[in-house]
Amino acid sequence: MKLVTFRIQTPLGWFDRAGALAGDVVLDLNAAYAWYLHQQGDPQPQAVANVLLPSTVLGLLQQGNRAMGQARLMLEFYKMGELGDLANPVLGLNNARLLFAHAEVTLQAPLPNPTSFRDFYAFEEHVRNGFARRKEPIPDPWFELPVYYKGNPNSVIGPNVEAPWPSYTKRLDYELELGCIIGKAGMNIPENQATDYIAGYCIINDVSARDIQRQEMLCRLGPAKAKDFATIIGPWLVTPDEVGDAYDLRMTADINGERWSDGHSGTIHWRFEQMIAHASKDEWLQPGDIFGSGTVGRGCGLELDRWIQPGDTMTLAIDKLGELTNKVGNPKVALAEMPVAP
Repeated sequence: MKLVTFRIQTPLGWFDRAGALAGDVVLDLNAAYAWYLHQQGDPQPQAVANVLLPSTVLGLLQQGNRAMGQARLMLEFYKMGELGDLANPVLGLNNARLLFAHAEVTLQAPLPNPTSFRDFYAFEEHVRNGFARRKEPIPDPWFELPVYYKGNPNSVIGPNVEAPWPSYTKRLDYELELGCIIGKAGMNIPENQATDYIAGYCIINDVSARDIQRQEMLCRLGPAKAKDFATIIGPWLVTPDEVGDAYDLRMTADINGERWSDGHSGTIHWRFEQMIAHASKDEWLQPGDIFGSGTVGRGCGLELDRWIQPGDTMTLAIDKLGELTNKVGNPKVALAEMPVAP
C-alpha cells in the first residue's frame, strides 16, 4: 500500500488528507471509511472514522495495526469497484468526494509532521569517502554502534516543491537516502523483533549546506544549521509488504536528467533493525518517527566533487519507492545584505 498526504481545496479552504494511491487515483481513506460505517448502520460514522481511521497519516500510524487494516480494506473496496471510479464515483457523507485523480491533487510529504527525525550514517562507502577527504581513517567506534544525529522534524517538505537555498550557505548538496518510518511505540526493542515496528519506507533527500556543516563538525557538534532548514521525503510511504526486501533496492540520483549517483541499499553496513534496537535502548520510539539511512555510497555531490546550482532539478529514485523530484531554489538574501528602504 502507498500512503500519501494530498492537499485539496474546499469551500472552507485548503486541507491536507491521508490517502492511498491506486494507479492514478487517490482514495480519501477517512471519507471512505465514514461512508463504509454509514453503510454498516453506524449511528455516528464520521466521529467513529475520525478515531479509527484518522484523516492524517500521522494519526493513522498512531492508531496502529487496526487503522492500517481498515485502510487496506478501503483500498480493496475501491479495487473491487465498490466505490465506483472517477467517471462514476460513489459519494460519501454529505456528498464528500472519495476519489481524486492523481493529477488534480497536490502531494505533500507523506508524513509532513513526523514526531522526530534521526539520520544515521550507515553506508560504509559514504563514510569512508568522507573521512578520506579529510585524510583520516574511519574511527573505530563507527563499526561498534550505528551513530546518528537528530534533525528538525518541523522542516520536512515533499515532492515537486522548491528546495530552499539558505542565505548562510554557498555550497548546497543533495543526499540520496532510504527512509524508514516507525509504526508503533516501543522501548528496548530486540533486533529480531524490529521489523514489527516498521510501518513503511520512503525516499529521503537530506539537503545539506556543506560549508556550514564543515564548520559545525570541526567543533565536534552538529550538524545543525547545515541540515535543519529542509529534509525532503516522499513521494509516498510504501508499506513493507509492497517493498519486500528493503536491502535489494537500486538507488539513483539524476541532476537535470544526468545520472550522478547509482547505488544499492544492499551495501548498507548498519541495517534498520540494528538502528531501531540501538535507538530504542532505554528510550521510547513513537509512531511517526523517521529513520534515515544516511547517504548511499557516492550518493551526494561532496563525494563526487560536483555541486548542484540554483535552478537545477534533482530526481532521486529508489526501486519500489518511486521518484522524488525537486527544483533547487535561488539563494535567499541575508538580512545584512538586504538593501535599506529609502
